[in-house]
Order: sequence, then structure tokens, then C-alpha cells
Amino acid sequence: MTTILGVSAYYHDSAAAIISDGRIVAAAQEERFTRKKHDEHFPENSIRYCLQEAGVGFSDLDSIVFYEKPLVKFERLLETYLSYAPKGIESFFKAIPVWLKEKLYLKTILKKEIAKLAGVKTKDIPPLRFAEHHQSHAASAFFPSPFERAAVLCMDGVGEWATTSVWHGVKNELTPKWEIRFPHSLGLLYTAFTYYTGFKVNSGEYKLMGLAPYGEPRYTQLILDNLIDLKDDGTFRLNMDYFNFAQGLTMTGPRFNELFDGAPRKPSDPVTQKDMDIARSIQVVTEEVVLRLGKTVHRELGEENLCLAGGVALNCVANGRLLKEGPFKNLWIQPASGDAGGAIGAALAVWHQHLGKPRTVNGGDGMTGAYLGPRYSSAEIEAALTESNAVYRQVNDQEIFPQVARILAEENVVGWVQGRMEFGPRALGNRSIIGDPRSAKMQSVMNLKIKYRESFRPFAPANLAERVSDYFEIDRPSPYMLLVAPVSQERRIPASPGDEKLFGIEKLKVPRSQVPAITHVDYSARVQTVHAETNPRFHRLLEAFESETQCPLLINTSFNVRGEPIVCTPSDAYRCFMRTEMDYLVIENYIIAKRDQPLENRTRYGAEEFEPD
Repeated sequence: MTTILGVSAYYHDSAAAIISDGRIVAAAQEERFTRKKHDEHFPENSIRYCLQEAGVGFSDLDSIVFYEKPLVKFERLLETYLSYAPKGIESFFKAIPVWLKEKLYLKTILKKEIAKLAGVKTKDIPPLRFAEHHQSHAASAFFPSPFERAAVLCMDGVGEWATTSVWHGVKNELTPKWEIRFPHSLGLLYTAFTYYTGFKVNSGEYKLMGLAPYGEPRYTQLILDNLIDLKDDGTFRLNMDYFNFAQGLTMTGPRFNELFDGAPRKPSDPVTQKDMDIARSIQVVTEEVVLRLGKTVHRELGEENLCLAGGVALNCVANGRLLKEGPFKNLWIQPASGDAGGAIGAALAVWHQHLGKPRTVNGGDGMTGAYLGPRYSSAEIEAALTESNAVYRQVNDQEIFPQVARILAEENVVGWVQGRMEFGPRALGNRSIIGDPRSAKMQSVMNLKIKYRESFRPFAPANLAERVSDYFEIDRPSPYMLLVAPVSQERRIPASPGDEKLFGIEKLKVPRSQVPAITHVDYSARVQTVHAETNPRFHRLLEAFESETQCPLLINTSFNVRGEPIVCTPSDAYRCFMRTEMDYLVIENYIIAKRDQPLENRTRYGAEEFEPD
């Protein structure tokens, strides 16, 4: 058996993944163990978990592969500073010492960290290899996909040099076709607007996407006329006179501020209609770029299947339009499409490309629902609950699903922990907070009292896969919550003439469908299909909820509060449960009611505990 460990680290979202004979056995992000969101440090906890799950030690590994090439990245950094000199001198003096001290010698640092973890000398660790950043993205997109052949499109901020790359996947071969290079980046363009609207870079991009439907695309033409030279084929160049990310310490420059009549919003300031309009405008531009690129890639490669990875692939609104309006028959998106997923891609690149091993396509995808993290036994759960002085009751499988369904139908909010933790940014039914989508008040309750986040943030529906078309205009699986689809016409509640005139957040107060808690103001939803094959327990809960209410879907949001990573362990779950206004916590077959818990266990999150996200 050939076992390969993939590692992503030192930028953001450090992670590890392990494959055995081409099968993904385990994968996890370091943040879930350290409780530091987007933790970029060497993923020692994730590596330890992956080895344990695979039942191997370091001596059993055939190779370890890092997801990018640091020396090429350093080359890009130097060339960029030289091309902008003497501008950027402050940024240069901040960045270069870090590189000279740490990142330039990343191979040595990695070897030392691995040797320390393995308890051996550096000369005794398995062979250490390096993939290219976009090669890791492309491999993570194509090799686990259900397609024997496909076009592959990767879009992110930047890797070594590439910001957008096109690949052709056939069987076990992945061939690079062309790329757009730094500083011309769709990901960094979107991040610049994330920064300008007051959200956190490399973290708040999904907020910008969630804000967009509340605005009007008033600035779309301004962006196209001044910031991006977009060609008919989807290729583009940014006007770097307006940006500061290549040479400075911020994303945007003075001319950008002048163009949009003001400085970036401070995170503490309220979101305005202008911010919503800007969000809508850059979302429209992003979708247009993605659609044009998709058409070009289809024309050039002639494939009916498309695979996506890179941070831009998390823009589920653009993905939904690409599927509906684009030329491809089928679309598959790597659920951990950001840098964390590079750990899987790097390992698969070694297996298929370096070792030339064949690839088996059997109709399903190799991510197996993205349930690749740790699970906990009854003994471990009981020990954690006892240590926390929790009051709980154990219920058998026959009873737990109808009981939880009734609890949900009574408009209670439930923390739901079961099975293996998800890999990637989405909770997919194993580390989730769930609620009744029919409730008109549930979106604001869950946002403000449980998640402690902005009221405009949308929630996603988890649906029985076999019933999804009853509620949404979608005719295919969406297991990873990466496609936005319209709510079916027969489920909608038409807006009154007065409602149509509302602006911004006022739109949020108007019920849009029979399931208002998951219906966005534009009558869309970020759909997750739940399959009995990959998640039988969550599927059974949805069946029980349908029996109770005739509704085959639930609100599904990640089990965490703003600024905190998704929970991993039973102890994490109980702590988060007791510090929010969730009503019940269910961990496997254990039900914990808030009203039964000791008063001394009830605390609140302090504002200083987690950074704004």
C-alpha cells in the first residue's frame, strides 16, 4: 500500500490530508484543533489525526508533499517589489525579514517540524516533495471528481504566479493549458472590495456575497470602465493604479477611494446602502468573468464536464449561474476549494502524476461527502459531558430522530454533532446548527442570538436529495452547498407593491416563500442535498422532520459563533452550546436540553475572545 501525506500551511487555513492507494482516508484543518480561525501554522494536530485515522506511522509514509513551491513564490515577491520600486518600501521591509528568517527556508523548517513530530532525525523522515499551488488546486478538483475527463478551471488570489489557470484532465493525467498571472487576479479584485466594504481579507468574502442581493448594481460599469479590462473571452487585466496589494500594506489605494467617494468602511461602522450596492456590483462583475471564462474553456477543450477549485469557486452564486447559463453539462466543485484543499490535491498529484497510478471513476466522487475528520465514540462523548458537568440523556436510534424532529418543529434551535467532522468551510450535517426553515423569525434569531453575527447573513437549506426539486429549481445533486438555485415558483410568496419598493435590509422583513428562513431576498437559496449513501443519520433526521411537518428540509449552518472555527470535539460543542441561546444539543445519541443544565455552566462569549471574521 502506498500512503502519501499532503500538507498545506504557512499562509492561511493550514491542513493535512492522507491518501492510501489513491483513496482519500482523512483530512482536517488545523483551526479545528487549535481553535484559532484560519490557523496558518504547521498542522501538527491535523497530521497526527490523519496518521491515526489511517492507522499508520511516519515510517509507513511513502512521501510527504507540500501544496506549493516557496522558492517560486519568493521569486514572485522579489520581482513584484522591484517592478514597483521605490513604492512599497514599507511593505518590503515588513515582508522580506519574515521570508529570510522563515519562508525562504521552508523546506528545512518543514523537515524539522516533521522530524520533531515523528520523533526522528531529519534524515530519517520520508521523502519531501513540492507541488505547484495551482497544480494542487487542479488536482483537488479533477482527481476526486466523478468524471473520467473534464476541463478544470482554478481561480484564487494568487499561488506562486498563477491567479487563474486552465487544465485538461483525462483519466489520470492533468495537463496545464494556460494561466493569468499576478497581479491580475479575480480573487484579489473581490478581496479588494471585501476590504473596502469593511470585512476581513481572506475571511469575509462570503459576507460580501451574502450582502449583494440587498443592493443594486450601480457601480458595475464604473468597475468595468476603471478597474478591470475584461475581454470577450473572460481574460482580464487589472488597472493597478487603483490597488495597493502588490506593493503596499492595504488592498486598495487612494485612487480607489476617490473612485468610490470615500475611505473604506471601518468594521465597527454600520453597513450602508452604498456598501450593499458595491457588493452587488462586484458580484455582477465576478459572475460575468466566470461565465466568459467558462465559455472560452468549453470552446477550447470541447469537454462537457467542468471541475472548479480555488477560493473563487466558493462563490456559489457564480457557480449557480455557470451551471444554469454556461455551456457545460456537468459541474463538480471541490468542497475544500481554498488552500486547505491543496493538501488533498498535492497528495493526489503525487499519486497520479508523479507515480503515474491509474484512476478509478465509479460514478461517485472521491470526497465521499467531505466527511473526512474525526468522530467520537460513546465513551468519549460521555467522558466529555461528565467532565463538563452536563446533564444529558441517552436515546436509542429508533427514538432520537422523531424526538429531535418534534423539538425542531417547536421552533427550537439545535446543535447537531455526529459522525466524522466535515473538511472544508461548510458544515454539512455533522457539525451543524439546525432549525425549522418554515419559521419567519428563525433567520434573525439564529443570526443575532446564536451566531452573534450580522442580520443580513443568509442560511442554507439541507434537503432530502430525492425531494430537492420539490422546493428548488435544480435538477442535480448539490452535496457540498456550493450551488445557489431559485426557490420553486409554487413555493414563493409574491411581494406586494409596497414590498417591492423596500431597500436594503428592509427587504429582509418580507417573507419570500413557504420556507422564509432559508429564502434570500432574490428568491434564491444555497442548496445542500443530503444523501442516504454519504450521511445516513442526517438523512434519517430529515425524513423524520418531513414526517412531522411535511417539510423535507432544515436550516443548516455551521456549529460555531462569529470568529470561531467550527466545533470539532464534544467538549467544543458543549462549550459553544452553553455560551449561546441554542435550546438543545444532540451529540450522536445524547440529548442535552439547555433548561436542564447547571446555572454555573451558562456563560457568554466575550467580545474579545474571537477576532471579527
